[in-house]
Amino acid sequence: MGFQDYAIPKGIAGSPFVGLDQFVKLFSDDWFYIVLRNTLAMSLMSLVASFVCAIGLALLLNEVRVALFKRTVQTITYIPHFVSWVVIANIVTYVLSPDGGPLNELLISLGWLDEGIYFMSKEHWFWGIHTLASLWKELGWSTIIYLAVLTGINPELYEAADVDGGGRFRKMLHISLPGLMPTAVMLLILSVGYLISTGFESQMLLGNSLVMEYSQVLDLYALEYSLEIGDYSYGVAISMFKSVVSITLVLLVNAWARRLGQSHIL
Repeated sequence: MGFQDYAIPKGIAGSPFVGLDQFVKLFSDDWFYIVLRNTLAMSLMSLVASFVCAIGLALLLNEVRVALFKRTVQTITYIPHFVSWVVIANIVTYVLSPDGGPLNELLISLGWLDEGIYFMSKEHWFWGIHTLASLWKELGWSTIIYLAVLTGINPELYEAADVDGGGRFRKMLHISLPGLMPTAVMLLILSVGYLISTGFESQMLLGNSLVMEYSQVLDLYALEYSLEIGDYSYGVAISMFKSVVSITLVLLVNAWARRLGQSHIL
């Protein structure tokens, strides 16, 4: 379909072959590069924030000795993972609302603002808002894997560090963190494969017409052409481009990890 001028009545067998015309059209569209920029920017921001914060939260929770407090924090942080993006987006929109939104009310009460700001209409702020919303939703779930790895580290290593006079910070830096790295690199490689395939739920629900230039991503772009315009071949061309880029990114990151001695995938 990506190499045809596909039409539903004609089907794949009857649609004319057009070669690379769909890809020429794709790379000639200025809007495609804006959408690609948005996709990569939001994906990279979410990946870095999730990667760093999940490891940091896991290391901190591993040092907690009160089991009840530890389980409570874990539960509170990973509950949003099971909540629909529809609910998450509505909560974020309410919190940032200029009409009685908690954040605006707080800033006004502190004297930092005279009137509420419509945060969701600020296009340059959309990437940051989306990153924080994604982090809140997935942070606890991402931490579970790292906590499981930390429980498998040999306790004798920590005992030896105690004998040598190592404090909690040094044990985290020289025992816990190195113990996490193989798993962290593996998860990073897998995550990079989805870097350009971010989905569209969060952007569609958090975005609006005022921030379209910063909120639309490749999946929304393909959906628009396929379902609204009816150009299915163009949508398939976008999906093929995403697949090629995803495979290339995985191979590049794995090669980088192999050079550092951390590769466990390929």
